[in-house]
Amino acid sequence: MSDDQGSVFDGLIGGDSSQWAFGTDFEDPLAGVDTTVPGGVDHAALATYCLMLGDDALIMSQRLSEWCARAPDLEEDIALANMALDLLGQARLLLARAAAADPGVVPALPEGSPVPAEDALAFFRDAGRFRNVRLAEVPNGDFAHVVVRLLLFSVARLALLERLRASADNVLAAVAAKGVKEITYHRDWSGRWFLTLARGTEESRRRLLAALDALWPFQPELVSAHPLEVSLAQAGVGVDPASTREEVDAVLDQVLAVSGVDRPDRPPPVGVGGRTGRDGMHTEAMGPLLAEMQVVARAHPSGRW
Repeated sequence: MSDDQGSVFDGLIGGDSSQWAFGTDFEDPLAGVDTTVPGGVDHAALATYCLMLGDDALIMSQRLSEWCARAPDLEEDIALANMALDLLGQARLLLARAAAADPGVVPALPEGSPVPAEDALAFFRDAGRFRNVRLAEVPNGDFAHVVVRLLLFSVARLALLERLRASADNVLAAVAAKGVKEITYHRDWSGRWFLTLARGTEESRRRLLAALDALWPFQPELVSAHPLEVSLAQAGVGVDPASTREEVDAVLDQVLAVSGVDRPDRPPPVGVGGRTGRDGMHTEAMGPLLAEMQVVARAHPSGRW
């Protein structure tokens, strides 16, 4: 390239190379959306509820993203990456909504830090402050494992989002309306692969059954109600996940039946004092997951992402 043509990179930095490694900041993900908290709804309760749904999506997205370049073929590799991005987008909106409802949930950062609130919630909370279900955080296994986990997760999340479209909170209703389309694909993708593995080779069926046996104990948490979820459902803002249990069971039973697989009979993992992921009680896998997910942000807390 001749000197008079200049460089194709001219103008990208804009005179400030200090931010090159971190990219440029993004606009407010909730720009143009009415973030007024519905009357009579406790701001802190709404924020915690958004963290529950947002953390589910964030941690599940992190686990799915670990499959990048590891899936059986290129098509499924791209599918898993896209599904991870779907959930990451949901997480960003829900964490931003939590911060808008109650700024007090956002971790304290150095004064003048350019880190957006939703990034602060993703990268600067410790495990005990995350509210995701434990199914999302357990370590990845083989391909059958990701299929089973995604099926259990997406069937429950789809039933919840379909009801959440009627939320009195404008942000939650909008997130749910968009999320229904995304999660429908996640459910259908995992359902097709479940059937394929179950009725494929002897080895594929063995692996599927092993994954189902390992992950099924975490399934009841997806359709069990936390007191906060019940109270916000009564206020017309949230959804009581227990109200989705019958529908979720029907869908899972249909997939199991067509696949020729018996419904597992495994008890759920014992919580400490009855506490689960919704209360910040997690498996041993949560710490290493967060360490990997948060390492760069914590090393550069003033970086712009």
